[in-house]
Amino acid sequence: MAKFLYVYHGSGKMPTDEAERKAAMDAWTGWYDKLGSAVVDGGNPVGMSKMVLPGGTVENNGGSNPTAGYTIVEAKDIDDAVAKAKDCPILMNPAFSVEIAPIIEMT
Repeated sequence: MAKFLYVYHGSGKMPTDEAERKAAMDAWTGWYDKLGSAVVDGGNPVGMSKMVLPGGTVENNGGSNPTAGYTIVEAKDIDDAVAKAKDCPILMNPAFSVEIAPIIEMT
């Protein structure tokens, strides 16, 4: 099985209400349970990033499509990885997307 990186993009906010946080965590736990052993690394959300551009220019706030987090999964091929991502809870927020890239093992 190949490994794929899911990079979550978007500019939504983390829930601050306890009930909303619990609902979000329950959705993620349910999705990870559905994926089962395909989840290699459940990943984490990330804080606001900075983008370094050619010439050393620095763009604050992650640029036009900031990274929100990541997960690593195993799948047969990229189409299988895409199918697995379609149920990702982050996609309930229209401001988010999931970028999927194969991880190339370097030896």
